[in-house]
Amino acid sequence: MTNNFDSIQSADTIMVIGSNTTEAHPVIGMMIKEQVRKGAKLIVCDPRTIELHELATVKINQRSGSDVALLNGMMNVILAENLHNPKFIEERVEKFEELKATVEKYTPEYVEGITGVPADTIREAARTYAAGPNSALFYTMGITQHTTGTNNVRSCCNLALLCGMMGRPGTGVNPLRGQNNVQGACDMGALPATLPGYLKVGLPAAAEKIEKLWGCKIPEEGKVGLSVVTMMKAAGNGELKALYIMGENPMVTDPNTNHVAHALDTLDFLVVQDIFLTETAERADVVLPAACWPEKTGTYSNTIRAVQLSHKACDSPGEAREDWTIFVELAKRLGHNWDFKSSSEVFDDIARFVPAYAGMSHERLEKGYLQWPCPTPEHPGTPNLHAVQFSRPNGMATFSPCEWAAPHEWPDEEYPFIANTGRNLYHYHSGSMSRRGPSGRYVKGLYIEVNPADAAAMGICEGENVKVESRRGEVTGVARITESVPEKMVFVPFHFGEAPANMLTASVWDPTSETPPFKVSAVKVSKA
Repeated sequence: MTNNFDSIQSADTIMVIGSNTTEAHPVIGMMIKEQVRKGAKLIVCDPRTIELHELATVKINQRSGSDVALLNGMMNVILAENLHNPKFIEERVEKFEELKATVEKYTPEYVEGITGVPADTIREAARTYAAGPNSALFYTMGITQHTTGTNNVRSCCNLALLCGMMGRPGTGVNPLRGQNNVQGACDMGALPATLPGYLKVGLPAAAEKIEKLWGCKIPEEGKVGLSVVTMMKAAGNGELKALYIMGENPMVTDPNTNHVAHALDTLDFLVVQDIFLTETAERADVVLPAACWPEKTGTYSNTIRAVQLSHKACDSPGEAREDWTIFVELAKRLGHNWDFKSSSEVFDDIARFVPAYAGMSHERLEKGYLQWPCPTPEHPGTPNLHAVQFSRPNGMATFSPCEWAAPHEWPDEEYPFIANTGRNLYHYHSGSMSRRGPSGRYVKGLYIEVNPADAAAMGICEGENVKVESRRGEVTGVARITESVPEKMVFVPFHFGEAPANMLTASVWDPTSETPPFKVSAVKVSKA
């Protein structure tokens, strides 16, 4: 996120696209609702009708997979009506002419044919966002989880830059992280092409830094790692022999569950480190029991880049250990003399390697959270990014114009529906924690949202079993008849290992981010 939570209170206009915020991020959803009740305008763009639509100034239900066209259409209107910010663009953004050339054909009438959104509604959304004067954009996996997810994100950024909605409170491009330490995992280098601090693998500077601070060398300079989806592909092909999975449950959360099961079973050796025996851990050769959050001391870096210190409150059951101690013991057995004695020492090593964390320590974090970048011990942290300049060497941002491309598959005669997967208010990710807690009793198993017209045509009543089938697999759940989903769409939450929604999804991905398209699967629906 470019901005922080307090920034929401300065927003005159809020645009939410591809995010069922009140379900997946209820605290932030409440902040948005409070600001709207104070008078802020709200633009909501989602294929489903969500709670925030009730408060929206501009209500949009675009077709799944049409986000680039919608955003280009808004930019077309902004340029045609001279609603952009020429001073901001001249001083801080490159490739303006390229953007203009790309969005020129995306007139509201043309975009209506792609998105299903009336041309006048597109105009209203564009004018509302551009008028601001402070407009904040929020998105989540409804934007990223497509084969065009990277271009969806680029288009969100293009819109914000075009109107100068960056670098001050109440503005920004704000991706909401789905779990409490996703940001921290990325910061620490849990990505295939980067080291901690987003230092790119293959750069001579990266190799030099690793050798200087850690005394080791990268085996093959320039060779990036595999992403989650390409790991599974490699494992299924027999190219990847062993896998170590920590705190993740791909048997529920990865696309094409049958393919994932085959990939994990093809491995020579699988290790899973987790707090419960998940569906993935059940397939492991070795399970390492780990401590959960109140049983360990350490930091979390959340969606607003806030690094927070959490202290151990109780002991772990049985032989469960803190994650860092497990890694230290493994390293020693592999011949490395790691001598960390506390999570504080581990964090000090992070601060030495990651410039954005260089000014932090457990001692400082005892006084409250800090938002990176925090480069020196005297630095107060950075609530809002890009206030003066952007992070590129010349200090400029750049437009990244994108053409709309159709999803990887679309309904046809055999599979006439779209299945959209996502989260539920009462559950968290694969359900390995929430289904064992009090919230689990509210939603005990898979349900499938069906539009009333479709339900009537198929003779399906509320509470009856419904089967959803794609080219990859099928699931059966209890019908929820609701106008939240449009006709010819079903919504399938993905928290339930005994009926995983990802039986339906495809093993394809965005070519840049390698994110799977969880939001669009061609399916057929029938009474079970």
